Amino acid sequence: MLRHYNGMTRPGASDAVKRGPALELEALAPTNLTNSQHLLRLSTMSVQREQLEADVLIVGAGPAGLACALHLANLIKKHNETAGGSQFSAENIYVLEKGREIGAHQLSGGIMNPKALAELVPDFAKTAPLDTPVTDDAALFFTKGSSLRFPITPPPFKNKGNYVVSLSRLAKWMGGLVEKAGVNLFTQFGGAQLLYERDRIAGVITEDKGVDKNGKPKANYTPGYELRAKVTVLAEGPRGSLTKQLVEKKKLDNINPQIYSIGIKELWDVQPGRIQAGYVAHTLGWPVPTDMYGGGWI
Repeated sequence: MLRHYNGMTRPGASDAVKRGPALELEALAPTNLTNSQHLLRLSTMSVQREQLEADVLIVGAGPAGLACALHLANLIKKHNETAGGSQFSAENIYVLEKGREIGAHQLSGGIMNPKALAELVPDFAKTAPLDTPVTDDAALFFTKGSSLRFPITPPPFKNKGNYVVSLSRLAKWMGGLVEKAGVNLFTQFGGAQLLYERDRIAGVITEDKGVDKNGKPKANYTPGYELRAKVTVLAEGPRGSLTKQLVEKKKLDNINPQIYSIGIKELWDVQPGRIQAGYVAHTLGWPVPTDMYGGGWI
């Protein structure tokens, strides 16, 4: 029974795996794409793809995609235990992750409000990788040579009850829960193209393996999978490759305009005792000029 596999292995025999129709494809040299994001178009080279069918296909194994998969698996379990009639299986939920392993592309640290996680995993505190609970928070105004602490921390900047976490470790932990629930995780599989049936999204074609920097097939070329699903969830972020395709096709730009900013991350080696564990500060002022929106946090 398939639970998890990566780009180096093929799924075993399964009723869900079958050969899709031969497609006429041509490698399109990437222009605005990275070398790993080649799209393929109809041409003269016949390529046959393996086809897998799922009930739900989730693209992106970050905290949002994994939470979606786990919540669906919990609903299925509850339904099967309490409802009569038809039974459902969490094995029919597929999650795609382009990284080598779950958590490989979640590089940030962050402050996590545990409210939603507590609803999803009531006993999360027993096993979740929670680094440090927030014990104190402040809002600081920086000048070039000093800092001034606000007498009152604005409510949006208050973090007591939250946790300092590593998103990578959190995603790995959530991935373990998702696997345990029976969901199929596919690592090293990036989505290359959306599949449509009329105006409905019908699934995803994954990236082809073994292509050169110009998108041309090499000797070890392996076509991506054709993953078809009743429901497709894009959890790859607002700038994900498939999301951008969908926004362009459905003309969704400017319905909810994005706000962009430049982010700079620094790692500081601080002498013991200078800052207590669990201290969080939000900053305004220097080096950002007063006529520019911006700030930071520690």
